Order: sequence, then structure tokens, then C-alpha cells
Amino acid sequence: MTYITTKDGAQIFYKDWGPKDAQPIVFHHGWPLSADDWDNQMLFFLGEGYRVVAHDRRGHGRSNQTSDGNEMDTYASDVADLTAKLDLRDAIHIGHSTGGGEVARYVARSEPGRVAKAVLIDAVPPVMVRKESNPGGTPIEVFDGFRAALAANRAQLYLDIPTGPFYGFNRPGAKVSEGLIRNWWRQGMMGSAKAGYECIKAFSETDFTEDLKAIDVPVLVIHSEDDQIVPYADSAPLTVELLKHGTLKTYKDLPHGLCQTHPEIVNADILAFVRGEQAGADPEVLTITPVMA
Repeated sequence: MTYITTKDGAQIFYKDWGPKDAQPIVFHHGWPLSADDWDNQMLFFLGEGYRVVAHDRRGHGRSNQTSDGNEMDTYASDVADLTAKLDLRDAIHIGHSTGGGEVARYVARSEPGRVAKAVLIDAVPPVMVRKESNPGGTPIEVFDGFRAALAANRAQLYLDIPTGPFYGFNRPGAKVSEGLIRNWWRQGMMGSAKAGYECIKAFSETDFTEDLKAIDVPVLVIHSEDDQIVPYADSAPLTVELLKHGTLKTYKDLPHGLCQTHPEIVNADILAFVRGEQAGADPEVLTITPVMA
């Protein structure tokens, strides 16, 4: 297996497929998962001729279960170490959920020439938790509940989330995939309980407002109005308003885990953006209502 060593000595696992001279696409996973959550997208974009890279965030998957560093500044620093080690330039960084926050912080601080574009998918920016400056946010009690459930019985929590709201399997008429549920559980249980616990604060309380303002590259913001994990109204529309070159693509009734349930829709939209068909020099809002099978 392939690893890089970060500045503080952590071992970060990564996958690196495809021609080394091809444009790289770097994938950033959500909580509490791993690089494996991007299997479909990595195979798809590999087939389109790109170099595809994905890592397990520290404390997640096959990376070190470090005691420290389970917060956004260190996550972004780890990505910087990875991109430097692999010498990734002109890359497209794609982040889902917590990974979208990681992308925002890394891209805002990245070295010139490292990043060409970014994609935020059902992502946590600008900030999730309700506070005076974010009155539409999610109450802190919700995240306290996640922490309590994780500490009490992590294995059960990691079944309840994918069985219910993550993939929208709690919606009437939903086509449930037992494989997706089991794979979510497998990935979550590979990681550290401590990292999973502390990452809840990282994804819910980190404010990415200044990061979004600082990003100079085109950003595609993808979000579904039926996202039950990261509420749409307090995320994507606010994010795109803060970006200099943002495009908002709204789906009507896809779940939070849309990359796995509807890859044929998401992959095509990302590919169009990556190829420059929807890069957009100025902010643009596009509302897409897919035909559901």
C-alpha cells in the first residue's frame, strides 16, 4: 500500500491511478469514510484519461489513527503534503460533505499552479452549526447527539446513518442497496473512534467563509434540496455567493450520498465542468431537476 509521511509524522494512505502526465483529479471523502467511497468516480475519470488520486484522511481508513490533528487546518496541511509529494499541478479537487470543507481550506491556501478547479458536493461550507452569524444553521444539540451515539455504540450509529438519511433510504419508495449500507459501515469502522468523534466538531463548527472568499479558481457547487445531512438552504446558495467564480448546480430530490446512488448524473456534470463546458467566469445558478428512475 502507498503512504506519504506528513510534517508531523502521520502516515497517510493514498491511491494514485492513471498516467502521471495526465491532469490529476483529487478526491476528498466525507465523514467517517475513506478513499474507497470514491471508487465509482475514480474508475469513471480514469476511463476518461485523467490521473485520479484519493487519500484516507488521518484517523480514517488505512491512515494512521493519530491522537492529534483531527481538525481542518491539519487536514488541509496533510493534503498539501500529499500534493507536494506527488507533485500534483493544475489539479481538480473534488470534495464531498466534510471533504468539501477540506477542499475549501486547502484550495484557499494552495501554492500557485497547484489547483485548476474545485468541486464541492453536498459540502459543509460555509458553516453548519447554528450561531448568531448563521441563524439558519443546524442546532449544536444535533451534533452533540452524534457524539453521544458514537461514544455509546459506534457500530450501531454507523448502521443507522446509511440505512436512513445518508442515502435517502428512509424516503418512501426508495430502492435500498444493502451493499451501500454495508460498505459505509465497513469504511467507518476502519477508522479511529477518536478521529470520528473529533471530526464531528471539525465538519460542523469550522467556518469556511474566508476560505471561500479567497478562492480564485472556478468552483462547481453541487447540492440537492433533499439532502438530509447537510441542509441545502444553509449551505450551497450561501457558498456560491461567497465565491469569486462559482456555479451552483441544484438537484431536486437526490440524497446526500448522491455520488453512490446516482453516479450517472453526478459524474456527467462534473466531467462537463472539468472539461470547461460549464466553468463560467462569473457566478451562475443552474437548477437541474433529474428524472428519477
